[in-house]
Amino acid sequence: MRIGAIEAGGTKFVCGVGNESGLMEDSISFPTGDPEGTMPQVISYFEKNRVEAIGIGSFGPVDLRKESPTYGFITTTPKPGWAQYPFLDTLRRHFDVPFGWDTDVNAAAFGEAAWGAAKGLDSCVYYTIGTGVGVGVYAGGRLVHGLVHPEGGHVPVKRHPEDSYPGGCPYHGDCLEGMAAGPAIEARWQAKGHLLPPDHPAWTIAAYYIAQAVTGAILMLSPEKMILGGGVMQQPQLFPLIRDAVARNLNGYVQAEEITERIGEYIVPPRLGGKAGLYGALALGLKALGESLA
Repeated sequence: MRIGAIEAGGTKFVCGVGNESGLMEDSISFPTGDPEGTMPQVISYFEKNRVEAIGIGSFGPVDLRKESPTYGFITTTPKPGWAQYPFLDTLRRHFDVPFGWDTDVNAAAFGEAAWGAAKGLDSCVYYTIGTGVGVGVYAGGRLVHGLVHPEGGHVPVKRHPEDSYPGGCPYHGDCLEGMAAGPAIEARWQAKGHLLPPDHPAWTIAAYYIAQAVTGAILMLSPEKMILGGGVMQQPQLFPLIRDAVARNLNGYVQAEEITERIGEYIVPPRLGGKAGLYGALALGLKALGESLA
């Protein structure tokens, strides 16, 4: 089978073609411009690479409610041109195939559950910490949606005692995204994160906030694996800082060996690396095809 995959990110689009075994046969990427410049490139790619289904993991917020008149839309994004954009309907006008549709972070969680760090497990939580912060939740063998979809990047966090930065989120100020996303790190220290040395206090402070979110996810959802991806998490020194802070936060309350004895194998980077979202879109396409044939 040939399945199409689209990872629609706020910075770049990645389109690919893979199969049911998780083998990505081809892929292409291009910058995310406005819809008039971006979507024709997507359409052209799949006109040249015919597929049996297409899975999409998109930046958002997006409408995931199938009964909604705006199902398949990108909704309230501040990205120019994309607010209330009918993403799915645009592609359906060109391709008569089943479509899978979800958030980019849910897709990444799905990819890791299918072929990555959470393969064979029943649940995982995936945080992407980069330009923004998003969360994908896979539980009971399915992706979690609910009223809309998880927006764990905007949970409130307790302020680090040595941090005076007011927060960078335009909606909530000092939520997780406002305190630990890439732009917050740059604004606080007047330098991009990748230019800061590994022992810079930036990383202890970022870990303090990220660990609060991870702790909350463990207590609320009890996932079998915590996966942390995104540009900020390319700093490997963050992982031991976060694991130590999570252990302190839990203080022995959650008596699971995965946390008390093997936390280094529990809070991990994505095994699929930066391709988790694309592979998750492939998994969404496979799921949509299977449902169409059922």
